[in-house]
Amino acid sequence: MASKLFATKPLHVIMEEAQETGDHSLRRALGPVNLVTLGVGAIIGAGIFVLTGQAAATSAGPAIVVSFILSGIICAFSGLCYAEFASLIPIAGSAYTYGYATLGEIFAWIIGWDLILEYAFGAATVASGWSGYCVSFLDDLGIHVSPRWLATPGTPLVFYQGHWAPLDSLRESLAAGGVNSATLPHATGVFNLVACLAIAAATFILIVGIKESANFNSAVVILKVAIVLVFIAVAGAFVLRHPALASANWTPFIPPNTGRFGFFGLSGVARGAAVIFFAYIGFDAVSTAAQEARNPQKDMPVGIIGSLVICTFLYILVSGLLTAVVPYMDLNVADPVAIAIDATGVRWGSLLVKAGAVAGLGSVMLVMLLGQSRVFYSMSRDGLLPRWAGMIHPRFRTPWISSAVVGVCVAVFASLIPIGDLAVLVNIGTLLAFVIVCAGVWMLRRKRPDLPRPFRTPFVPVVPILGILTSLAAMLSLPAKTWWRLLIWLILGLLIYAFYGRRHSKVRHAAPQEASVK
Repeated sequence: MASKLFATKPLHVIMEEAQETGDHSLRRALGPVNLVTLGVGAIIGAGIFVLTGQAAATSAGPAIVVSFILSGIICAFSGLCYAEFASLIPIAGSAYTYGYATLGEIFAWIIGWDLILEYAFGAATVASGWSGYCVSFLDDLGIHVSPRWLATPGTPLVFYQGHWAPLDSLRESLAAGGVNSATLPHATGVFNLVACLAIAAATFILIVGIKESANFNSAVVILKVAIVLVFIAVAGAFVLRHPALASANWTPFIPPNTGRFGFFGLSGVARGAAVIFFAYIGFDAVSTAAQEARNPQKDMPVGIIGSLVICTFLYILVSGLLTAVVPYMDLNVADPVAIAIDATGVRWGSLLVKAGAVAGLGSVMLVMLLGQSRVFYSMSRDGLLPRWAGMIHPRFRTPWISSAVVGVCVAVFASLIPIGDLAVLVNIGTLLAFVIVCAGVWMLRRKRPDLPRPFRTPFVPVVPILGILTSLAAMLSLPAKTWWRLLIWLILGLLIYAFYGRRHSKVRHAAPQEASVK
């Protein structure tokens, strides 16, 4: 029956699930500090350590600072909507559960399947970036890994300045230095073993327990933020001593467009905002831990909004200093922050930044994988995915089977798919999630204005509408091939829903008084 496609999950059923306790429920062990550090841990990662330089070099130039501000504004609208939902519906599942409660089962499935894309490919993207920093760090320590195990299959690598790196990422630097790549030692990637092992380690930590994972993440986040602050201090002091150099590197602030959309100019700033939007992904992952928060009504908004504000401030400073210290065209490398701190002459800083990046990107993988397994857990409990995806380990009280399955799949993605293709897929998937969450807040305010809301999104419907429009605008600035990949992914998901999800849906088969059909 077509109307059942839009069956919503009753809020009283969701709240009853949120209050469950016992060996087969998730453990409530997270406080506000844990939630803020989960958000910061997920946000500060590949975006700031890897993609910032690439977006500046290929799209926005020094105006990457403006791109970060635009992305931060987009996330602010959506973050306020996430905060309202997370305090109102404190259960694992994030946007999937919010969509189920407001828009109906078919939208819930679409957003759940979309979140799988976001978190799985997000973790794979970060693992790929982590691999580059880790190998560079090991090289500095005198530990060398065979280049065949450093990159995805078929990736051409060259040995330059003491490190193996993808040839594509070095073309601009080699050309600027007058170096012929044909004169350098070459190798071809077979399998990114380093990224695979990183995902395996993060998966193991998640299976052992949420409290242990959160404590590990909090320690890593403290280290990571300290490293970012060290970079800001060192680079800031360098800029103050060399204002003429900084001025030259910032001129022109918005490089002229090359004649193609997204390649510098104002369209390049917009494309840069869409690309480095990946740098903000993570605050939404905090909402997937709502069922493991001790006081979700109070603490979830703090975790979501607090982590977003902290990271936006740091991003603006880092991106500005990065392009001030190094010409933007030289930043299309795997470790741009390390390159920038090398340019300051503070040699010890490079090793410190690489160590921070290795630890920091590890915490991002952890939170992304946590979000993915919790979405699986929620979809399984609703009958839309097989029961094994929702099974809780009797000792660790974590969804261990789904965590293991997700870990294996993500390890394969990270080892076989190039980072550039992974990142844009994550961006478009996340932006689609933001559109649905903003629409859900607006709709629920109209349908159920009576519900107690511990946190209320201000200026509804203006904020949700702006969240929808800005997210759609960012999606439209992404390449057409990214849209085709998203469409293929969603079609695959709808086929799974048609042949399994709709047949086993608990909401569809609930008694009439327990289901709500719009």
